[in-house]
Amino acid sequence: MQVTNNLQAMGDDDVCPIREILDRIGDKWSVLVISNLADETLRFNALKQRITGISQRMLTETVRKLERNGILTRTVYPTIPPRVEYSLTPLGQTVVGPIQTLIQWADGHSREILAARAAYDIEQEQPVRPIPTPY
Repeated sequence: MQVTNNLQAMGDDDVCPIREILDRIGDKWSVLVISNLADETLRFNALKQRITGISQRMLTETVRKLERNGILTRTVYPTIPPRVEYSLTPLGQTVVGPIQTLIQWADGHSREILAARAAYDIEQEQPVRPIPTPY
């Protein structure tokens, strides 16, 4: 497979675009922010309410990182108090499909992953820990 061959050819010293991109948008919070903005523009507090467990500081860092990388746009309206909205850029929209596919894969295979983890932990004599569900 061409993709596999390309990834195998990239060594640690090479510039690896997939690692670079995953470092920027592949963390759990970025994936959840992107998926929540897939169909609508949201204000900061609406995003925070939808993403269980994210702190205000982490959400701030995440949206700044995504804005810096051209994935989302931040619009400030000159009102009192200021109104700030976030939406995906055209570039950000292009990653929605792959992220939704990954979410569907995780939903469809979570039982298998839990079973494999439990079997491994029993074999290693470690307590079974559930997979946290971020959404």
